[in-house]
Amino acid sequence: MQTSRLIEELAPAGTSGSPSRETVPLRFTQIEMAVATDMADLKSDWHRLQAIKLNSLHQGFDWCEAWAKSHGRTLAVVVGRIDGRAVFILPLDIVLEKGIRVARLPGNHYNNLNTGLFDPALEVASAAELKPFLHMLRTALSPYADLVVLDCVPLSWRGSRHPLGALATTENQNHSFQLPLFPNFETTLAQLNAKTRRKKFRSQSRKIEAAGGYDHVIALDADEKHALLDTFFRQKAARLKMFGLPDVFHASEIRDFFHRLMDAPNDGTDTSLTLHAIRMRGEHEGHVVAIAGVSRKGDHVICQFSSIDDSICPEASPGELLFWLMIEKSCHEGATLFDFGVGDQPYKRSWCSQETVLHDILIAITPKGSVLKPLMVLATRAKAAVKHNPRLYTLLQKLRAAKTNKAA
Repeated sequence: MQTSRLIEELAPAGTSGSPSRETVPLRFTQIEMAVATDMADLKSDWHRLQAIKLNSLHQGFDWCEAWAKSHGRTLAVVVGRIDGRAVFILPLDIVLEKGIRVARLPGNHYNNLNTGLFDPALEVASAAELKPFLHMLRTALSPYADLVVLDCVPLSWRGSRHPLGALATTENQNHSFQLPLFPNFETTLAQLNAKTRRKKFRSQSRKIEAAGGYDHVIALDADEKHALLDTFFRQKAARLKMFGLPDVFHASEIRDFFHRLMDAPNDGTDTSLTLHAIRMRGEHEGHVVAIAGVSRKGDHVICQFSSIDDSICPEASPGELLFWLMIEKSCHEGATLFDFGVGDQPYKRSWCSQETVLHDILIAITPKGSVLKPLMVLATRAKAAVKHNPRLYTLLQKLRAAKTNKAA
């Protein structure tokens, strides 16, 4: 599949006359920088910047607050201002890795897309133009961190270049996959092999109806939300164990993080996390055979995770059926992009017509960070080399499964 951009223009600038403050081009050389440790002090600026279409929901206030509270840590939030107006926010979670303080975006590898929060009026800068920015960043962050790691950053996203793109250090080992949506679901399917896709859906529906039928459940009640999320954790753990893989949702703080997201307030159609499920009827009444968690910001829907229980009616492919239903619903509700997130899987390629290359931006803050930075770059490139070699990747998966089973 060819890598392609999602072409979409920014909102039009103001009309004739004096340009508004929001549309005057801004430069990184104008920025004054500071580090805040109380998220509440920045809430109004945070909400204004997170509402901008190009900014990832993973750097939204509720997402970052849930991560900080679930891990019992205080974030270091880098804020850039021009004439008192916040023009960017970079929330950073700082942890010790090999004795070195590494600052990452809250959510870590549970994030599918990272941009930071930037005012669209900020001009994209060259590496030379960003030198004063880097100097200010090192001065501001040196009491807190040795190395900053901004991973899974798209250098081009929805028709616009990332303002820090010139600082990209290396390509991330994972790409992400998207399906553009249209109000008409049939038009959306037309991007794929629509005839084959519809035939498959009819076959899945007949098989699951023969087993008693199903309901497409969207958890709305608080108790139902948390109960279904716990079902997902059990379902995913069993699935990963079956393949000899470690349970990445096992840690209590990770489960608490997602439970907190379930309680975050909705803002219209925007949701931090909504659970969808296929629940059986008939003789298997109440049995949940597929679950997916999705987030939405504006017209962008991201599938954060999914799981299946193939102990009942596996021939119906309930996971595939659930994606059909979620994508169809997203079309009808005005979304224009369904994002399957990072990681290359056959089911993603079967659905997606867009592939987004992601990069990592590593910024050494102190001499200690300068030592760790090249090692992390080498590790990322090694992972990419393995993932691009199917035979080697399969072998390493088998070795990891054997190691996990032995430990268990």
